[in-house]
Amino acid sequence: MKKYLLFLVFILITFINSSFSDPPVKAIRILVITGGHDYQIDGFNQMLGSLGKNIQYQIAELPAAYDMFLPENRSKYDVLVFYHMWQTITDEQARVLADCIWQGKPLVALHHSICAYDDWPEYVNIIGGRYFHKPTIINGKEYPACSYIHDLHFNVKIVSPDNPVTKGLSDFEIFDETYKGFYVEEGVTPLLTTDEPSSTHIIGWSKKYGKARIVTLQSGHDVPTFENPNFRKLLSQAIEWVYNNGKKQE
Repeated sequence: MKKYLLFLVFILITFINSSFSDPPVKAIRILVITGGHDYQIDGFNQMLGSLGKNIQYQIAELPAAYDMFLPENRSKYDVLVFYHMWQTITDEQARVLADCIWQGKPLVALHHSICAYDDWPEYVNIIGGRYFHKPTIINGKEYPACSYIHDLHFNVKIVSPDNPVTKGLSDFEIFDETYKGFYVEEGVTPLLTTDEPSSTHIIGWSKKYGKARIVTLQSGHDVPTFENPNFRKLLSQAIEWVYNNGKKQE
């Protein structure tokens, strides 16, 4: 009889503990958009797989990936990550993509994705920046073509250590590709800067586009960056921050 009572008590305690334990964390499903630029696939995917159990990724390559921006497919993922340098887009594809983000689908844009869509003016309003392959006029001002340099060691400076995207990070060194002269929209929130002379000063920022949070990070060229623990932390926190828009208090 005592053994039976002890067994019932054990079952009751187990039930109470399970009832009041934290619910399982819902995984953030990221859809990574590629196309228009070669990259080290294995190293990139290893980085994506290292971001934690609460972040699951799927790759979609343009132009087939345009279907994923349609209203009937937007519930299949939680966050967009751009790692493409695609140029071709029709008026209808542009409308659907812009609407997807404007209606609240958050976005993290990486590296050469700021070099995409040279002839689509709205794209710069979405991500907050643009690399110029040729002299380009924005808001009545002409900007010269940009330049880039591969394989440089340079320092990344954290603008605000209290920002949710950069929280827990200190200034760090990275081995990556720099872009010089790219446009950064006025009014963005700077996250990262560098004093490297072959780079634009601001190399990471956040903003809003419609209902969506946006983070753009200029870094992300190759394996040394993919393996950099500071960059991995930065990317995972950027994904979590854009996803949590309106979902919880920071």
